Amino acid sequence: MFESAQLPQKMDKETFRKLKPQLRSELLSAQLELIEKKTFSTVIVVDGLDGAGKGEAVARLYDWMDARHLVCNAYGDPLDDARLHPPLWRYWRDLPAKGETAIVFGSWYQSPVRDRIYGRIGDNEFEKDLARIERFEEMLANEDVLILKFWFVLPRKDQERRLKKIDRKNAARHVLSDWAAFKNYDKAVEVGDRIILETSRGHAPWFVVPSQDPEYRDAALAQTVAREMRRKLADGEPQSVAAPPVVGGLKRQTAVDAVDLTAKLGKSDYEKQLDKLQSRLSDLSDSKLFSSKGMVLVFQGNDAAGKGGAIRRVIKPLDPRIYKVYPISAPTDEEKARPYLWRFWRRLPRKGQIAIFDRSWYERVLVERVEGYAGHVDWLRAYSEINDFEAELTEFGYVVCKFWLAISEDEQLRRFKEREETDYKQHKITDDDWRNRLKWEQYEVAAGDMIDRTSTHYAPWTMVSSQDKRHARIEVLKTICDRLEKAL
Repeated sequence: MFESAQLPQKMDKETFRKLKPQLRSELLSAQLELIEKKTFSTVIVVDGLDGAGKGEAVARLYDWMDARHLVCNAYGDPLDDARLHPPLWRYWRDLPAKGETAIVFGSWYQSPVRDRIYGRIGDNEFEKDLARIERFEEMLANEDVLILKFWFVLPRKDQERRLKKIDRKNAARHVLSDWAAFKNYDKAVEVGDRIILETSRGHAPWFVVPSQDPEYRDAALAQTVAREMRRKLADGEPQSVAAPPVVGGLKRQTAVDAVDLTAKLGKSDYEKQLDKLQSRLSDLSDSKLFSSKGMVLVFQGNDAAGKGGAIRRVIKPLDPRIYKVYPISAPTDEEKARPYLWRFWRRLPRKGQIAIFDRSWYERVLVERVEGYAGHVDWLRAYSEINDFEAELTEFGYVVCKFWLAISEDEQLRRFKEREETDYKQHKITDDDWRNRLKWEQYEVAAGDMIDRTSTHYAPWTMVSSQDKRHARIEVLKTICDRLEKAL
């Protein structure tokens, strides 16, 4: 998850110097209004990888905010008093009053994280810990506590470099602890991803902070805190209008931006690979083993990216009795009267069959988000609801393949004009397509957030350049065959 956080997110010192007065002003004005109104309290949870500069970022917050109404609570292993009380007792004890802000190091996530990384607890106990934390955070949110959770990430090579630099300056005991954690980097990333996946909710979402660059890191943290405080002051909602998984507002690279649109495939190679892959897909879907499985294919992407063409190449070798294609449009009145996932649950295939969705439940966090059809909290909580939905599908035995087909803005314009000028393609272009094009950047941001929030180990997104349609169709078929073969 969170592919964007692994991409270089940088801010030069001059840009930071110019931005700093604005960030300080926004932070302080939001804090002072909160102090005056006393409508809620704020808890800022700071967590993530060692060596990512969490302390430096928090120090910057202290420098920019009114420290008289800001407290930092750092928790290590529980001492005697805490051991005599339930695990969450000390966090309840230190909750700030309305109008006040608390920064929490070593939060309620600390013990479950460490215990799982070092194998002291198993999956069942870990799940129970996370469920308890979720109930705790939900109760706080319902009692007017704004919960802002930040997970600081750092690529492995950058973490090693940082720890070496710290080691040269200070050989303190905590540095030895950081090196011990570094040896478990892969496990820490796995556990961190799982925690964010399972405990990011509309009332308490995680914000992932890329920490390679100190200026970007500190600006992202400050900007997000100010924005979320201001948001709740303005409308009183339990959480933000926009809580992207990687803190935003600053210009950043997303997983969508990283798609290589130059990929191409010649006609001869395309035809050879197409025949081979379609034959392979036919054999896999006809196998006896497939009768104990099932498959759900999801196609999303820019308008005119070629979803229909890719789907046609997928279904050509299949027995028509085992698949069904669902083109998803605006919900009907019947569907609007029920939870948004209801219409997709009704369309799930039996085992041994395939459901193909031309657009899907992801419209909740794309069209409905951008066009304002879904409320702020509604589309924000949809990420975790969708992940839970897809987890149920995979646990039942479905293979879930999700494709984002990407094209450039110029290529989309070319295809739109071609559709208007071609009689048999005119039905493909609508006024809505042109309106959506005017919001290209908003849809790109929403798509990037969607990929970050919902690309899981059990239902990962496959990013496909569809600038060249032949390349896209082969990538789609290859991915489906590989995933299905592995499952069988």
